[in-house]
Amino acid sequence: MSDIRLILIGSLIIFAGFYIAGMAGSQYNQISIQKNQFDDCYDYSSGTAIHVNCVQQEQDALLHLGLALCIIGGGVYLIFKGIKGRWDQNVKSDEMVGPKHD
Repeated sequence: MSDIRLILIGSLIIFAGFYIAGMAGSQYNQISIQKNQFDDCYDYSSGTAIHVNCVQQEQDALLHLGLALCIIGGGVYLIFKGIKGRWDQNVKSDEMVGPKHD
């Protein structure tokens, strides 16, 4: 695969990781605040207060964060692999453009 493609795919994957961490992870902020302030956690997503297990919700938040960090790490790996690539070293002599040096 081309080195530029690896850099572009890596950038896209990093963006997706930040999107997952930021947008979808915002639901866990309320659980963290409730646990630290009141020791009881409630879920208000259905319109009524439903008592939920705080420890289970925190574990879900940590798994969610771990998933997002793995996705971001994969994107960083692809970018470094693309940057470290063999840009012009693998060009065949018959595919080169420009004056020929014999």
